[in-house]
Amino acid sequence: MQSDLPKVLHKVAGRTILGHLVDNLARLEPARTYVVVSPDGEAVAHAAPGATPIVQTEARGTGDAVLRARESLADFDGDVLVLYGDSPFLKADTMQAMLAELRSAAEPAVVVLGFEAPLPHEYGRLVLDAQGRLTRIVAARDANAEEKRITLCNSGMMAGDRATLFDLLSQVGTDNAQGEVYLTDVVEIGAKKGRPSAVIRGDITEMLGVNNRAELAVAEGVMQDQLRATAMAGGATLIDPKTVYFSFDTRIGRDVVIEPNVVFGKGVTIASGVTIKAFSHIEGASIATGASVGPFARLRPGTRLEAGARIGNFVEVKNSVIGPGAKANHLSYLGDATVGERANVGAGSITCNYDGYQKAHTTIGAHAFVGSNSALVAPVNVGEGAVIGAGSVITRDVKPGALAITRANQQQIDGWADERRKMRARDDEEKAKEDH
Repeated sequence: MQSDLPKVLHKVAGRTILGHLVDNLARLEPARTYVVVSPDGEAVAHAAPGATPIVQTEARGTGDAVLRARESLADFDGDVLVLYGDSPFLKADTMQAMLAELRSAAEPAVVVLGFEAPLPHEYGRLVLDAQGRLTRIVAARDANAEEKRITLCNSGMMAGDRATLFDLLSQVGTDNAQGEVYLTDVVEIGAKKGRPSAVIRGDITEMLGVNNRAELAVAEGVMQDQLRATAMAGGATLIDPKTVYFSFDTRIGRDVVIEPNVVFGKGVTIASGVTIKAFSHIEGASIATGASVGPFARLRPGTRLEAGARIGNFVEVKNSVIGPGAKANHLSYLGDATVGERANVGAGSITCNYDGYQKAHTTIGAHAFVGSNSALVAPVNVGEGAVIGAGSVITRDVKPGALAITRANQQQIDGWADERRKMRARDDEEKAKEDH
Protein backbone atom coordinates (compact mmCIF):
# COMPACT_ATOMS: atom_id res chain seq x y z
CA MET A 1 0.00 0.00 0.00
CA GLN A 2 3.03 2.31 0.38
CA SER A 3 1.48 3.58 3.60
CA ASP A 4 2.20 4.03 7.30
CA LEU A 5 -1.31 2.67 7.88
CA PRO A 6 -1.77 -1.13 7.98
CA LYS A 7 -3.48 -2.39 4.84
CA VAL A 8 -6.68 -3.58 6.51
CA LEU A 9 -7.19 -0.19 8.18
CA HIS A 10 -7.62 1.64 4.90
CA LYS A 11 -11.25 2.54 4.39
CA VAL A 12 -13.91 1.58 1.87
CA ALA A 13 -17.12 3.65 2.03
CA GLY A 14 -16.02 5.11 5.36
CA ARG A 15 -15.30 1.85 7.18
CA THR A 16 -12.03 -0.04 7.48
CA ILE A 17 -11.56 -3.03 5.20
CA LEU A 18 -11.29 -5.24 8.27
CA GLY A 19 -14.37 -3.62 9.79
CA HIS A 20 -16.50 -4.69 6.82
CA LEU A 21 -15.41 -8.31 7.22
CA VAL A 22 -15.90 -8.34 11.00
CA ASP A 23 -19.39 -6.85 10.62
CA ASN A 24 -20.40 -9.49 8.06
CA LEU A 25 -18.95 -12.24 10.26
CA ALA A 26 -20.87 -10.97 13.30
CA ARG A 27 -24.14 -11.94 11.60
CA LEU A 28 -23.19 -15.59 12.18
CA GLU A 29 -22.84 -14.88 15.92
CA PRO A 30 -19.53 -16.74 16.28
CA ALA A 31 -18.68 -18.07 19.72
CA ARG A 32 -15.21 -16.55 19.44
CA THR A 33 -13.39 -14.28 17.04
CA TYR A 34 -9.62 -13.93 16.84
CA VAL A 35 -7.53 -11.60 14.72
CA VAL A 36 -3.95 -12.61 14.00
CA VAL A 37 -1.68 -9.58 13.90
CA SER A 38 2.00 -8.74 13.66
CA PRO A 39 3.87 -7.61 16.80
CA ASP A 40 3.09 -3.96 15.98
CA GLY A 41 -0.50 -4.68 15.01
CA GLU A 42 -2.27 -3.16 18.02
CA ALA A 43 -4.18 -0.72 15.81
CA VAL A 44 -5.46 -3.62 13.71
CA ALA A 45 -6.77 -5.39 16.80
CA HIS A 46 -8.68 -2.26 17.83
CA ALA A 47 -10.40 -2.21 14.43
CA ALA A 48 -11.99 -5.59 15.18
CA PRO A 49 -14.25 -4.91 18.19
CA GLY A 50 -15.03 -8.03 20.15
CA ALA A 51 -12.14 -9.96 18.63
CA THR A 52 -9.18 -11.26 20.63
CA PRO A 53 -5.78 -10.39 19.12
CA ILE A 54 -3.19 -13.11 18.62
CA VAL A 55 0.36 -12.07 17.74
CA GLN A 56 2.27 -13.83 14.98
CA THR A 57 5.81 -12.92 15.99
CA GLU A 58 7.32 -13.94 12.66
CA ALA A 59 5.56 -13.98 9.28
CA ARG A 60 5.84 -17.65 8.34
CA GLY A 61 2.83 -18.06 6.08
CA THR A 62 -0.92 -18.40 6.38
CA GLY A 63 -0.76 -21.84 7.92
CA ASP A 64 1.49 -20.57 10.69
CA ALA A 65 -0.90 -17.65 11.27
CA VAL A 66 -3.74 -20.11 11.85
CA LEU A 67 -1.54 -22.25 14.10
CA ARG A 68 -1.06 -19.24 16.39
CA ALA A 69 -4.71 -19.73 17.42
CA ARG A 70 -4.35 -23.42 18.31
CA GLU A 71 -3.64 -22.84 22.00
CA SER A 72 -6.51 -20.37 22.38
CA LEU A 73 -8.89 -22.88 20.78
CA ALA A 74 -7.68 -25.91 22.73
CA ASP A 75 -10.91 -26.03 24.77
CA PHE A 76 -13.17 -25.27 21.79
CA ASP A 77 -15.22 -28.05 20.25
CA GLY A 78 -16.66 -26.56 17.11
CA ASP A 79 -16.03 -25.30 13.61
CA VAL A 80 -13.42 -22.75 12.61
CA LEU A 81 -13.61 -20.23 9.77
CA VAL A 82 -10.29 -18.97 8.41
CA LEU A 83 -10.84 -15.59 6.75
CA TYR A 84 -8.65 -12.82 5.35
CA GLY A 85 -8.80 -9.33 6.78
CA ASP A 86 -8.39 -7.65 3.40
CA SER A 87 -11.61 -9.11 1.97
CA PRO A 88 -14.42 -6.64 2.71
CA PHE A 89 -17.08 -8.20 0.45
CA LEU A 90 -17.38 -11.73 1.84
CA LYS A 91 -21.06 -12.33 2.63
CA ALA A 92 -22.42 -13.95 5.76
CA ASP A 93 -24.50 -16.28 3.58
CA THR A 94 -21.35 -17.55 1.90
CA MET A 95 -19.67 -18.20 5.23
CA GLN A 96 -22.79 -20.04 6.38
CA ALA A 97 -22.73 -22.16 3.22
CA MET A 98 -19.14 -23.17 3.97
CA LEU A 99 -20.08 -24.29 7.46
CA ALA A 100 -23.13 -26.19 6.18
CA GLU A 101 -20.99 -28.06 3.65
CA LEU A 102 -18.51 -28.92 6.39
CA ARG A 103 -21.31 -30.67 8.29
CA SER A 104 -22.69 -32.46 5.23
CA ALA A 105 -22.84 -36.24 4.82
CA ALA A 106 -19.66 -36.13 2.70
CA GLU A 107 -17.65 -35.21 5.82
CA PRO A 108 -14.94 -33.25 3.97
CA ALA A 109 -11.62 -32.68 5.69
CA VAL A 110 -12.01 -28.95 5.14
CA VAL A 111 -14.18 -26.70 2.96
CA VAL A 112 -12.43 -24.22 0.69
CA LEU A 113 -14.08 -21.14 -0.77
CA GLY A 114 -13.44 -20.97 -4.51
CA PHE A 115 -14.53 -18.89 -7.47
CA GLU A 116 -14.57 -19.13 -11.23
CA ALA A 117 -12.13 -16.83 -13.04
CA PRO A 118 -12.13 -16.87 -16.85
CA LEU A 119 -8.55 -15.54 -16.74
CA PRO A 120 -7.05 -17.09 -13.61
CA HIS A 121 -3.56 -15.63 -14.06
CA GLU A 122 -1.75 -15.90 -10.70
CA TYR A 123 -4.58 -17.42 -8.67
CA GLY A 124 -4.05 -20.83 -7.12
CA ARG A 125 -6.01 -23.60 -8.86
CA LEU A 126 -8.42 -26.00 -7.13
CA VAL A 127 -7.87 -29.53 -8.42
CA LEU A 128 -10.93 -31.81 -8.23
CA ASP A 129 -11.18 -35.56 -8.66
CA ALA A 130 -13.74 -37.35 -10.86
CA GLN A 131 -16.34 -37.10 -8.09
CA GLY A 132 -15.87 -33.34 -7.79
CA ARG A 133 -14.01 -33.56 -4.50
CA LEU A 134 -11.10 -31.26 -3.79
CA THR A 135 -7.79 -33.11 -3.60
CA ARG A 136 -5.15 -30.46 -4.07
CA ILE A 137 -4.52 -26.74 -4.33
CA VAL A 138 -1.69 -25.82 -6.66
CA ALA A 139 -0.05 -22.42 -6.88
CA ALA A 140 -0.05 -20.84 -10.34
CA ARG A 141 3.75 -20.90 -10.52
CA ASP A 142 3.77 -24.64 -9.76
CA ALA A 143 0.88 -25.62 -12.06
CA ASN A 144 1.50 -27.73 -15.15
CA ALA A 145 -0.08 -26.92 -18.50
CA GLU A 146 -3.26 -28.91 -17.76
CA GLU A 147 -3.67 -27.39 -14.30
CA LYS A 148 -3.22 -23.88 -15.67
CA ARG A 149 -6.34 -24.42 -17.77
CA ILE A 150 -8.40 -24.84 -14.59
CA THR A 151 -10.62 -21.79 -13.98
CA LEU A 152 -11.76 -22.78 -10.47
CA CYS A 153 -9.53 -20.71 -8.21
CA ASN A 154 -8.63 -20.51 -4.55
CA SER A 155 -9.74 -17.60 -2.38
CA GLY A 156 -7.60 -18.77 0.52
CA MET A 157 -10.57 -18.89 2.89
CA MET A 158 -11.42 -22.14 4.58
CA ALA A 159 -13.66 -23.88 7.13
CA GLY A 160 -12.80 -26.91 9.22
CA ASP A 161 -13.67 -28.47 12.52
CA ARG A 162 -11.12 -27.47 15.13
CA ALA A 163 -9.64 -30.92 15.76
CA THR A 164 -9.22 -31.91 12.09
CA LEU A 165 -7.94 -28.51 10.98
CA PHE A 166 -5.14 -28.35 13.54
CA ASP A 167 -4.29 -32.03 13.14
CA LEU A 168 -3.73 -31.51 9.41
CA LEU A 169 -1.88 -28.24 9.96
CA SER A 170 0.52 -29.90 12.39
CA GLN A 171 1.63 -32.16 9.52
CA VAL A 172 2.43 -29.30 7.13
CA GLY A 173 6.13 -28.74 6.66
CA THR A 174 8.18 -25.77 5.52
CA ASP A 175 10.13 -27.47 2.73
CA ASN A 176 9.30 -24.88 0.09
CA ALA A 177 10.85 -21.85 -1.57
CA GLN A 178 9.46 -19.47 1.03
CA GLY A 179 10.20 -21.62 4.07
CA GLU A 180 6.63 -21.05 5.19
CA VAL A 181 3.68 -23.10 6.47
CA TYR A 182 1.20 -23.18 3.57
CA LEU A 183 -2.40 -23.44 4.74
CA THR A 184 -3.34 -24.91 1.36
CA ASP A 185 -1.25 -28.02 2.03
CA VAL A 186 -3.88 -29.36 4.44
CA VAL A 187 -6.08 -30.26 1.45
CA GLU A 188 -3.54 -32.62 -0.09
CA ILE A 189 -2.63 -34.14 3.28
CA GLY A 190 -6.29 -34.85 3.97
CA ALA A 191 -6.81 -36.39 0.53
CA LYS A 192 -3.84 -38.72 1.00
CA LYS A 193 -5.43 -39.91 4.23
CA GLY A 194 -8.59 -40.78 2.30
CA ARG A 195 -10.53 -37.70 3.32
CA PRO A 196 -10.81 -35.22 0.41
CA SER A 197 -12.09 -31.72 0.89
CA ALA A 198 -15.00 -29.79 -0.60
CA VAL A 199 -15.40 -26.52 -2.48
CA ILE A 200 -18.06 -23.85 -2.10
CA ARG A 201 -18.23 -21.52 -5.07
CA GLY A 202 -18.69 -17.83 -4.35
CA ASP A 203 -18.99 -14.80 -6.57
CA ILE A 204 -15.60 -13.45 -7.63
CA THR A 205 -16.55 -10.03 -6.26
CA GLU A 206 -16.79 -11.51 -2.77
CA MET A 207 -13.17 -12.64 -2.99
CA LEU A 208 -11.88 -9.22 -3.96
CA GLY A 209 -8.86 -8.44 -1.82
CA VAL A 210 -7.01 -5.16 -1.44
CA ASN A 211 -3.24 -5.14 -1.81
CA ASN A 212 -2.47 -1.72 -3.28
CA ARG A 213 -4.02 1.68 -3.88
CA ALA A 214 -5.40 0.71 -7.27
CA GLU A 215 -7.23 -2.27 -5.76
CA LEU A 216 -8.48 -0.01 -2.96
CA ALA A 217 -10.04 2.23 -5.62
CA VAL A 218 -11.60 -0.80 -7.29
CA ALA A 219 -13.04 -1.93 -3.93
CA GLU A 220 -14.48 1.54 -3.35
CA GLY A 221 -16.13 1.43 -6.77
CA VAL A 222 -17.65 -1.98 -6.12
CA MET A 223 -18.93 -0.93 -2.70
CA GLN A 224 -20.41 2.30 -4.04
CA ASP A 225 -22.23 0.43 -6.81
CA GLN A 226 -23.74 -1.88 -4.19
CA LEU A 227 -24.81 1.03 -1.98
CA ARG A 228 -26.31 2.92 -4.92
CA ALA A 229 -28.27 -0.14 -5.99
CA THR A 230 -29.57 -0.59 -2.44
CA ALA A 231 -30.66 3.05 -2.26
CA MET A 232 -32.52 2.89 -5.57
CA ALA A 233 -34.12 -0.45 -4.73
CA GLY A 234 -35.42 1.20 -1.54
CA GLY A 235 -37.19 3.95 -3.48
CA ALA A 236 -34.61 6.73 -3.81
CA THR A 237 -34.01 8.52 -7.11
CA LEU A 238 -30.37 9.09 -8.03
CA ILE A 239 -30.24 11.39 -11.05
CA ASP A 240 -26.68 10.37 -11.91
CA PRO A 241 -25.81 7.39 -9.69
CA LYS A 242 -22.11 7.24 -10.55
CA THR A 243 -21.55 10.71 -9.07
CA VAL A 244 -23.18 9.99 -5.70
CA TYR A 245 -20.98 8.57 -2.93
CA PHE A 246 -22.44 6.91 0.14
CA SER A 247 -21.02 5.84 3.48
CA PHE A 248 -21.50 2.23 4.55
CA ASP A 249 -24.09 3.37 7.13
CA THR A 250 -26.12 5.90 5.10
CA ARG A 251 -29.84 5.40 5.67
CA ILE A 252 -32.27 6.72 3.04
CA GLY A 253 -36.07 6.70 2.97
CA ARG A 254 -38.46 6.47 0.03
CA ASP A 255 -39.04 9.17 -2.58
CA VAL A 256 -35.74 10.85 -1.78
CA VAL A 257 -34.22 12.67 -4.76
CA ILE A 258 -30.43 12.96 -4.88
CA GLU A 259 -28.98 15.14 -7.59
CA PRO A 260 -25.48 14.68 -9.10
CA ASN A 261 -22.21 15.07 -7.19
CA VAL A 262 -23.43 14.51 -3.64
CA VAL A 263 -21.14 12.97 -1.00
CA PHE A 264 -22.33 11.33 2.23
CA GLY A 265 -19.99 10.86 5.17
CA LYS A 266 -20.67 8.59 8.11
CA GLY A 267 -23.79 8.79 10.24
CA VAL A 268 -26.39 10.21 7.85
CA THR A 269 -30.11 9.41 8.08
CA ILE A 270 -32.53 10.78 5.51
CA ALA A 271 -36.29 10.44 5.88
CA SER A 272 -38.75 10.08 3.01
CA GLY A 273 -39.50 12.89 0.58
CA VAL A 274 -36.20 14.74 1.00
CA THR A 275 -34.39 16.47 -1.86
CA ILE A 276 -30.60 16.69 -1.84
CA LYS A 277 -29.44 19.06 -4.55
CA ALA A 278 -26.19 18.91 -6.49
CA PHE A 279 -22.70 19.30 -5.02
CA SER A 280 -23.71 18.91 -1.38
CA HIS A 281 -21.63 17.23 1.34
CA ILE A 282 -23.41 15.66 4.32
CA GLU A 283 -22.00 13.83 7.35
CA GLY A 284 -23.28 13.03 10.83
CA ALA A 285 -26.67 14.58 10.09
CA SER A 286 -30.33 13.61 10.20
CA ILE A 287 -32.81 15.08 7.73
CA ALA A 288 -36.56 14.84 8.30
CA THR A 289 -39.40 14.43 5.83
CA GLY A 290 -39.80 17.06 3.15
CA ALA A 291 -36.58 18.93 3.89
CA SER A 292 -34.39 20.32 1.12
CA VAL A 293 -30.61 20.65 1.05
CA GLY A 294 -28.37 22.44 -1.43
CA PRO A 295 -27.11 22.94 -4.00
CA PHE A 296 -23.55 23.40 -2.71
CA ALA A 297 -24.54 22.91 0.93
CA ARG A 298 -22.54 21.32 3.73
CA LEU A 299 -24.08 19.61 6.73
CA ARG A 300 -21.58 18.68 9.43
CA PRO A 301 -21.89 16.31 12.41
CA GLY A 302 -24.63 17.05 14.90
CA THR A 303 -26.94 18.69 12.37
CA ARG A 304 -30.66 17.92 12.50
CA LEU A 305 -33.06 19.29 9.93
CA GLU A 306 -36.68 18.92 10.95
CA ALA A 307 -39.64 18.48 8.59
CA GLY A 308 -39.74 20.92 5.70
CA ALA A 309 -36.55 22.77 6.65
CA ARG A 310 -34.55 24.30 3.84
CA ILE A 311 -30.78 24.71 3.66
CA GLY A 312 -29.73 26.39 0.44
CA ASN A 313 -26.67 27.11 -1.65
CA PHE A 314 -23.35 27.72 0.09
CA VAL A 315 -24.83 27.25 3.55
CA GLU A 316 -22.89 25.33 6.20
CA VAL A 317 -24.58 23.89 9.29
CA LYS A 318 -22.80 22.25 12.23
CA ASN A 319 -24.18 20.82 15.48
CA SER A 320 -27.46 22.66 15.03
CA VAL A 321 -31.18 21.97 14.97
CA ILE A 322 -33.10 23.64 12.16
CA GLY A 323 -36.78 23.61 13.08
CA PRO A 324 -39.80 22.66 10.95
CA GLY A 325 -40.12 24.90 7.92
CA ALA A 326 -37.15 27.06 8.93
CA LYS A 327 -34.80 28.14 6.19
CA ALA A 328 -31.35 29.49 5.49
CA ASN A 329 -31.20 29.81 1.74
CA HIS A 330 -27.96 31.58 0.89
CA LEU A 331 -24.33 31.96 1.97
CA SER A 332 -24.77 31.40 5.72
CA TYR A 333 -23.06 29.57 8.58
CA LEU A 334 -25.08 28.11 11.45
CA GLY A 335 -22.96 26.49 14.14
CA ASP A 336 -24.05 25.38 17.63
CA ALA A 337 -27.49 26.85 17.07
CA THR A 338 -31.18 26.14 17.47
CA VAL A 339 -33.39 27.69 14.80
CA GLY A 340 -37.10 27.70 15.60
CA GLU A 341 -40.04 26.77 13.43
CA ARG A 342 -40.39 28.82 10.24
CA ALA A 343 -37.61 31.19 11.19
CA ASN A 344 -35.73 32.78 8.28
CA VAL A 345 -31.97 33.33 8.23
CA GLY A 346 -31.03 35.86 5.56
CA ALA A 347 -28.20 35.66 3.07
CA GLY A 348 -24.69 36.04 4.46
CA SER A 349 -25.74 35.70 8.11
CA ILE A 350 -23.67 33.71 10.60
CA THR A 351 -23.65 32.53 14.19
CA CYS A 352 -20.34 33.47 15.80
CA ASN A 353 -20.06 30.38 17.97
CA TYR A 354 -16.33 30.33 18.87
CA ASP A 355 -14.41 32.96 20.82
CA GLY A 356 -11.02 31.32 20.41
CA TYR A 357 -11.40 29.29 23.61
CA GLN A 358 -14.84 27.70 23.74
CA LYS A 359 -18.05 27.21 21.80
CA ALA A 360 -21.30 28.95 22.72
CA HIS A 361 -24.91 28.47 21.64
CA THR A 362 -27.25 30.66 19.63
CA THR A 363 -31.05 30.34 19.79
CA ILE A 364 -33.26 31.83 17.09
CA GLY A 365 -36.92 31.67 18.05
CA ALA A 366 -39.84 30.48 15.96
CA HIS A 367 -40.91 32.82 13.16
CA ALA A 368 -37.93 35.11 13.79
CA PHE A 369 -36.36 36.93 10.84
CA VAL A 370 -32.61 37.48 10.62
CA GLY A 371 -31.75 40.09 8.01
CA SER A 372 -28.99 39.59 5.48
CA ASN A 373 -25.34 39.91 6.46
CA SER A 374 -26.02 39.74 10.20
CA ALA A 375 -23.69 38.26 12.82
CA LEU A 376 -25.14 36.71 15.98
CA VAL A 377 -22.39 36.61 18.62
CA ALA A 378 -23.00 33.65 20.91
CA PRO A 379 -24.21 33.11 23.53
CA VAL A 380 -27.29 34.96 22.40
CA ASN A 381 -31.05 34.40 22.12
CA VAL A 382 -33.29 35.91 19.46
CA GLY A 383 -36.86 35.78 20.70
CA GLU A 384 -39.85 34.35 18.92
CA GLY A 385 -41.04 36.55 16.07
CA ALA A 386 -38.16 39.03 16.50
CA VAL A 387 -36.56 40.79 13.54
CA ILE A 388 -32.85 41.47 13.10
CA GLY A 389 -32.11 44.34 10.74
CA ALA A 390 -29.78 43.58 7.86
CA GLY A 391 -26.09 44.14 8.53
CA SER A 392 -26.42 43.96 12.32
CA VAL A 393 -23.98 42.52 14.85
CA ILE A 394 -26.12 41.16 17.71
CA THR A 395 -24.33 40.68 21.03
CA ARG A 396 -27.28 40.82 23.47
CA ASP A 397 -30.54 38.88 23.71
CA VAL A 398 -33.44 40.15 21.60
CA LYS A 399 -36.93 40.10 23.11
CA PRO A 400 -39.78 38.27 21.34
CA GLY A 401 -41.42 40.44 18.71
CA ALA A 402 -38.74 43.15 18.91
CA LEU A 403 -36.61 44.76 16.20
CA ALA A 404 -32.84 44.75 16.85
CA ILE A 405 -30.54 46.76 14.64
CA THR A 406 -26.93 47.90 15.07
CA ARG A 407 -26.46 49.54 11.69
CA ALA A 408 -24.78 52.98 11.64
CA ASN A 409 -26.89 55.94 10.53
CA GLN A 410 -26.86 56.49 6.77
CA GLN A 411 -25.41 59.79 5.54
CA GLN A 412 -25.93 61.45 2.15
CA ILE A 413 -23.88 64.12 0.34
CA ASP A 414 -25.87 65.42 -2.60
CA GLY A 415 -24.02 65.70 -5.92
CA TRP A 416 -20.86 63.95 -4.66
CA ALA A 417 -21.00 61.15 -7.23
CA ASP A 418 -21.58 63.52 -10.16
CA GLU A 419 -18.66 65.74 -9.12
CA ARG A 420 -16.39 62.69 -8.72
CA ARG A 421 -17.17 61.52 -12.26
CA LYS A 422 -16.36 64.99 -13.66
CA MET A 423 -13.04 65.02 -11.83
CA ARG A 424 -12.13 61.61 -13.24
CA ALA A 425 -13.02 62.79 -16.76
CA ARG A 426 -10.74 65.85 -16.44
CA ASP A 427 -7.89 63.67 -15.16
CA ASP A 428 -8.30 61.30 -18.12
CA GLU A 429 -8.15 64.26 -20.58
CA GLU A 430 -4.95 65.61 -19.02
CA LYS A 431 -3.32 62.14 -19.12
CA ALA A 432 -4.26 61.74 -22.81
CA LYS A 433 -2.59 65.07 -23.68
CA GLU A 434 0.60 64.05 -21.86
CA ASP A 435 0.72 60.75 -23.73
CA HIS A 436 0.69 62.61 -27.08
